[in-house]
Parts: sequence; structure tokens; C-alpha cells
Amino acid sequence: METDFTPFTSFGGGLAIGLGAVLLMLGLGRILGATGIMSGLIFAENRVEFGWRAAMVVGMMLAPSLLFAVTGSMPEVNVPVSPTMIAIGGVIVGLGASLGSGCTSGHGVCGLSRLSVRSLVAVPTFMATAAITVFGIRHVFGG
Repeated sequence: METDFTPFTSFGGGLAIGLGAVLLMLGLGRILGATGIMSGLIFAENRVEFGWRAAMVVGMMLAPSLLFAVTGSMPEVNVPVSPTMIAIGGVIVGLGASLGSGCTSGHGVCGLSRLSVRSLVAVPTFMATAAITVFGIRHVFGG
């Protein structure tokens, strides 16, 4: 399986995530961790919490439309697994984010920039696990 090289789109996405993280920290003093934002949206403590979290989730969902407005094309999404496997993967990621006290976006983007010791351990663990998983799926199991 080969992936496309998309440096400009990837760079723009990275800038948008970084800008969002900085603005959320400056505006509300909150850390941009997608799993925590979604969890807090489902179990919001009050209307203010619900409001900013809902705005973040809606913004994440509308991002492809903004990309289409700017570039004239939608991002290509090719998911070579069944919806059942996507659901199972989502549950595993959710459990991992709970056990790891945050998700990859929270640890990788915000935790590392704050020099969080927890994130300095979590991010290399995520990366090593991802490398091992990809190697296993592509070379051991032939997927």
C-alpha cells in the first residue's frame, strides 16, 4: 500500500492545528486534545464547556469543506477496512487515550510544546507502536 506525498496540504493542516492549539490555550486556557474535547462534549459540566467543545468539533467536521473552498477539491479518503474494523479501532483508540491520559493530538501538539514529562514518554510510545503495527500489518500479515 502506497501513500501520496502531500506536502502543501499537510503543511497547511499542521499550521491550522497549531494555530487552533495556540488560540484555544490563549483564549480559554485549554489544551487541544481531540479525545478530551469530544469526551467533554458528551459529558459537559455546563453550557460554557459544551459551547466551546461543540464549536471545536463542528470546526473539525467542516474543515474538509473549507479545504474544498480553497483548493476546489475534496481530500481523498481511502479506508481499506470494513466499518466493523473502523468501529473496533475507534474503541481501541478511545481506551488507549483514556489509559494514556490523552490522545496523540493532546500529547504530541500540546504536551510536547509544554515539555510535559508524560507527553515526552507518551509520544515516542505512540510512534514506536505505530511503526511496529504498520510493519506487522504490511510485512508479517501481508495486508
